[in-house]
Amino acid sequence: MSKETAFQPRLSALTDRWMDLFGYAAPSVVTDTLEEYRAVRETAGLMDFSMLRKIDLTGPGALELLNSMVTRDLAKVTPGHIAYGALTDANGNMVDDCTASVFSADRIRFCGANDRDAEMFAARAEGTSVIVRPFTDEMPHLCLQGPSSRDLLQPLANHDLSNASFPYYTFHDDIEIAGIPIFMTRLGYTAELGFELWVDLGRALELFDVLIDVGIPQGMRVIGMDALDLFRIEGGFIIGGIEYNPTVSPYECGLGWAVDLDKADFQGKAALATLREERQLRLGSVVLEAGGAGASGATLLVAGEEVGFVTQAIVSPFLEGKTLGLAKLRRPYNAAGTRVEATIEGSPVAGEVVRHPVYDPERRRAKELG
Repeated sequence: MSKETAFQPRLSALTDRWMDLFGYAAPSVVTDTLEEYRAVRETAGLMDFSMLRKIDLTGPGALELLNSMVTRDLAKVTPGHIAYGALTDANGNMVDDCTASVFSADRIRFCGANDRDAEMFAARAEGTSVIVRPFTDEMPHLCLQGPSSRDLLQPLANHDLSNASFPYYTFHDDIEIAGIPIFMTRLGYTAELGFELWVDLGRALELFDVLIDVGIPQGMRVIGMDALDLFRIEGGFIIGGIEYNPTVSPYECGLGWAVDLDKADFQGKAALATLREERQLRLGSVVLEAGGAGASGATLLVAGEEVGFVTQAIVSPFLEGKTLGLAKLRRPYNAAGTRVEATIEGSPVAGEVVRHPVYDPERRRAKELG
């Protein structure tokens, strides 16, 4: 049975359409998927992301311990900044995609989506001075995403939220929103300007109510996971269980860029050095002439040869109703412009590999670079 997040009392009053996401109940649709989509692209949307696993690593050697396990080099991350990357097993296969917020060498805040993360960290920390503390349910969090997200938050905040003071992939732990203490990160899953607001359990509903009271009159909408699929596929974001599982390497699911083989030894490094060339699939985007969500899982062929498959497909609002899918394609067939054929319910459907991701590939909207 799916667990409930702290925001369930408010969300259940808004919708009766639910799904399971990483073991927690999450709304699939709150109002209307396209209305929710437009809100995030044009104004703002509010999402419950409390199901993500949260772990604090503290004490002498905390950064060194985590750095011995993740693929990014956290030694290069300055305090106040966030690194996104992969946690792999000893064989170089994916356990989780994750973020690490660096407070100092003795304090790191980790966020992922797999209960194995905390188990692996605790095992590595045995006999050391590092304390591994999971606190997922103690600190639920909301994501406010969209071009108006800062305008909604700034009048409520005790801190300057401008791009200069609060740039992309940074965090602050001294922010208050309407007097409510918040751990806030500047990132998201929509390719838009956005913030994540982590709040103590006892004040979660208070925060939700404040954001609803301020946001709804200004066009903000509460967002379900069906709309999130539209954002993530247009934006090229991956999710565990779809783009990867424990048999998939970072290179195959779009995280090859986050594997730093130049850093000191870390879990899976030797295997990853081999897998980089051994595994030929690479994540990309493909536009098909038809299929919609039914193209999910479709085999992709070039001249009759199987070269990959669609992980998940949608009818893309950004592409004016065309079928867009994230896909894993064997090199060199992952190059933009490659003509492919998908097999959907036994019938051939023409398509083309396109630039990945299709929506704002340089992340200028999220970074506010113009």
